[in-house]
Amino acid sequence: MNHDAEVVAIGAGESAEGDSVPAVVLAVREEVLPIFVTPSQAHSIGMVLRGEPFDRPLTHDLLTEVLTEFGGAVDRVRIDDLSEGTFFAKVDVERYDDGRAERFVFDARPSDALALAVRSECEIVVSDEVVDEAGRPPEAIGFDVEDELDGFGGDEDDDPAFGNDPDDPFGR
Repeated sequence: MNHDAEVVAIGAGESAEGDSVPAVVLAVREEVLPIFVTPSQAHSIGMVLRGEPFDRPLTHDLLTEVLTEFGGAVDRVRIDDLSEGTFFAKVDVERYDDGRAERFVFDARPSDALALAVRSECEIVVSDEVVDEAGRPPEAIGFDVEDELDGFGGDEDDDPAFGNDPDDPFGR
């Protein structure tokens, strides 16, 4: 079964080497699901969530524009598998030709799928299996997912969306 999810924060965790690693935090099934991404992906997603314009289109903006020009749109993204710590995603796209919908499914990295989702404001769904394996209680990362968060993807020292425990913001 799939569950609706929402991006609630851009946070940071710590790698095994002690480096800060950004994560997109999803609220799903009354849990949070941190998905680690690169700093540039976190920044790109965070800017969209804050409504900040880019000087030039980024890759995900370009892809969204190309899809639209060719009569298509991102319908939803799915985070549907997790294997050996790696998340897998699908992007469901529809294209209309003479009033008939053609549906396509593309394999994607979750970071790319989420970047497209926030740009197209489409549905994000996560499978039970993924939430069962990687979901955390909201208090494990230091905030209540019901709160409205303002600082998506900014400076982690000033951003309430980043986890509060620098040693383990995801409660692992």
